[in-house]
Amino acid sequence: MAIRIVTDSTCDLPYELIEKYRITVIPMYIHVGELTFQDAVEISRQEFYERLPEFKHTPTTAAPGPETFRHVYEQLADEGATEILSIHISVKLSAVCNIAAQAAEETKAVKVTTFDSHQLSLGTGFQVLAAAQAAEAGRSMSEILSMLEDLVSRIHVFAALDTLEFLRRSGRMNFVISFLGTLLQVKPLMKMYKGDPTAERIRTRERAVKRLIELLQESGPIEKVALLHSNAADRAQTLLQTINPMLSVKDILVEEINPTLGAHVGPGVIGFAVISKK
Repeated sequence: MAIRIVTDSTCDLPYELIEKYRITVIPMYIHVGELTFQDAVEISRQEFYERLPEFKHTPTTAAPGPETFRHVYEQLADEGATEILSIHISVKLSAVCNIAAQAAEETKAVKVTTFDSHQLSLGTGFQVLAAAQAAEAGRSMSEILSMLEDLVSRIHVFAALDTLEFLRRSGRMNFVISFLGTLLQVKPLMKMYKGDPTAERIRTRERAVKRLIELLQESGPIEKVALLHSNAADRAQTLLQTINPMLSVKDILVEEINPTLGAHVGPGVIGFAVISKK
């Protein structure tokens, strides 16, 4: 049995892991005025954040249509896949999982199971990686799904935004705007757990970093952790040096947030994706 794993470009997994475990990543779309880019294909993270201040139009994002997913599923069937597991960003944040589910129903060449990660960024990526490793080890679909359900209950993502402006422009995550009201100077701290997005009001960047460390400590003991940022590599490295003595976890990933999410949260974001131990 050959189970193949499909995801979308919001998962933030490093390219080498995607290649190693033969994970298929479907790119999301980024629209800037009349321009359209495929995330991670036609525009890199570095290029996106470099050009973001210069864009005359607010970037918007969209998922590809079901025909794109169907084509990918059929191509994987042609390559020998006997089953496909398609894992995507939380339905609370994007329609992509529902679109994948529609395509799965329309695909006749191979059985496709879709899974809502209830997460974003490497909160999704950790699940995709675990599923791909389990598939490579010969686990059945039911075993992989059971494992993912357990992971969902142990994964937390939390990040401090440098500004509310991009959320306000994008019109996404309006619960954050309504919660924070007109407090333009706050550094909103957003949290995601089991598909439930929440937010905290933080007054300063320094306090936001302190709160991130508190949340990291509250998540322990920790099985795996990644440090996430959007065009804030220097701050991420400084934070990494701070937390390293506190953690027994080795090989901490440091990843830049993909442009699809970056279009909504803007530059200067810093945060963590964490798997707590059982």
